[in-house]
Amino acid sequence: MPRKGEFARTWVQPPVVDPPPSRIGPRVVQAPANATRPAGVIVVDPSAFGCAGLVAELADEWMSYARLTGSKRLTLGDYRTAIVRFATWLDHNAGSPQSLTLGAADPDVAALLREWARQLPAAFLPGSPRPAQLTENIRALIRLRAQRDDVVVDDGIRRLLVGPPLVRRGRTQELDEFTRQERKALVRAAWADVRALEDRIARGAALLRAANGNPFTFGPSLANLLWAVAHDAESLPRFNDLLPRFSTWPRPLLELADVRGRRVRPNTAIWQLSAALAGLLFPRAEDLQAFRVLLVAATGHAPEELTALTEQDVEFTHGGVRLTLTKLRARQIRYRMFRTRETVAHDAHGPVDAADVLRRLTAAGQRVRQALGRQPAPLFTCASVWHSGQLRLRTFNSGGQGHFGDWVRGQGLTISGRLDLRRMRKTVKVEKAVALRGSISDLADDHTAETFWGHYAHGTTLHLVSAQAITTAQRTWLARAVDGPVVLDELATAHLNDDRALDALGLTREQVEQLRAGEMDMGVTDCRSPFSSPYTKSGELCSVAPLRCLECRNAIILPSNLPQLLLFADHLAGLRNRLPPPRFHAAWGQSEANLHAVLAERSPAEIDAARRRIDQGGLRLQLPLAAFTEFDR
Repeated sequence: MPRKGEFARTWVQPPVVDPPPSRIGPRVVQAPANATRPAGVIVVDPSAFGCAGLVAELADEWMSYARLTGSKRLTLGDYRTAIVRFATWLDHNAGSPQSLTLGAADPDVAALLREWARQLPAAFLPGSPRPAQLTENIRALIRLRAQRDDVVVDDGIRRLLVGPPLVRRGRTQELDEFTRQERKALVRAAWADVRALEDRIARGAALLRAANGNPFTFGPSLANLLWAVAHDAESLPRFNDLLPRFSTWPRPLLELADVRGRRVRPNTAIWQLSAALAGLLFPRAEDLQAFRVLLVAATGHAPEELTALTEQDVEFTHGGVRLTLTKLRARQIRYRMFRTRETVAHDAHGPVDAADVLRRLTAAGQRVRQALGRQPAPLFTCASVWHSGQLRLRTFNSGGQGHFGDWVRGQGLTISGRLDLRRMRKTVKVEKAVALRGSISDLADDHTAETFWGHYAHGTTLHLVSAQAITTAQRTWLARAVDGPVVLDELATAHLNDDRALDALGLTREQVEQLRAGEMDMGVTDCRSPFSSPYTKSGELCSVAPLRCLECRNAIILPSNLPQLLLFADHLAGLRNRLPPPRFHAAWGQSEANLHAVLAERSPAEIDAARRRIDQGGLRLQLPLAAFTEFDR
């Protein structure tokens, strides 16, 4: 098993099975009453289209794909939408749609598919990724059919499969993270919802212990009705025969039926009562939204990874919880350890401990998981009562009843922007970015750096972090530019022994005498402390003098340094002619700017006098030998 922080880049492929005999040859996908098909999948009826043969071929692959992969209902719905859109377009634009098939060259289905793909983007907003998704869905179904040995697919269609995408992939508008106030409100509401669920489940358990048994035998008391929900759910549709007239209902039944804040009506009273009774035993879909909010806030992982957790994926330890997270989109299985002490990172919007949240979720859904009987048991399992009175146990569907947006509105929260729980994941990412000062290698711990730049590096808070980094860098370089050498003229040099001058320059009288005696001369400038250089370890003689003296805060420029400054200016001019501009500015740009500022303060007479001293005395620039050597690197 991988250690903490490691990626397990493995993917469990669905088992390969032999196709059933009914798959041989084109067939009409109209599932009879006893046919087996994936739950929740709406079957395409080819007879509703003029190109019935082609629709049957595509729908055949669609149903086989659904059975083999067990894809989610939303994904399967995308394939159905693509088939319906393509078939509708063919009925209106193909000359003889009834003769269309993937196995014949005439009519040319590949040409028709290209033309449909060319016109499809006009039906969507500019830049929408939807046209590319629909066309790729059709190509994926055709590709599945081309891999079969029992059917014929035309060569023109096969060439279409190996070519580039038919429609350029658009760009989605990235979600921004929640504000600090919004995430505080969401976490606070989620904790309140979890506690309310626990109180409701505890009340149901107490009522169940007080029940005598079957309400059809012991009477329709509240406890006995709850017993029927727990042990004889098939009797719920017969509550209508058991309960008295609505006008004579006792107050406990009316209060329970009104528990969700909806007015109890005579025509829906039994359904409302049955739903309320089920809510005393099982979590509802909207109850699970609170756990999703808390888990995303605690872990920072994608909502679909957390919603797909099963009992086998959760391992409680002494200091936290270890999770096995499966991300279908990335085709990765990861192992993550979340320790209790790490909850301090979420104190800004309420402490959230992943282990505590998962323990509460496990306890609240224990009864519904046992009733569902699925192995491994999914943690996010809920119950609902249909209007017909049937009790339905199912796994959580984020796009169905109890949607995140419905939960937010039900809590009375005001959230700006799109109501999408993925924004909470981005909020956690931003908090990590602030804590780690924008280290991408640490931020992209559950995806690639490219994914981080594409989906997370646009948020408002990250823009502020980037601005802070830029401001810090500017301040650093400006400080280096401003906090440079001290320049003294003749008048200032004559008053160096004054107390005010010594305090302003940070010099001692001993240092002043050393400056006047030339003991601090480093070549181009003088130095107040050669053994405390910012470029060298303290106590060691400065190793970069005199090349970096014009950028050093210890440097002091006296009038006697002017000849060497002029020679250094000539040296930099030669370097500027020899080196590429980017390289020169990186190495010598700051020194040249400071030198020009110093020389600009000197009068033309002073500069002419310094030039004469250079010519008469044969002065040369006092640089180390290494300064005249150029290296490749």
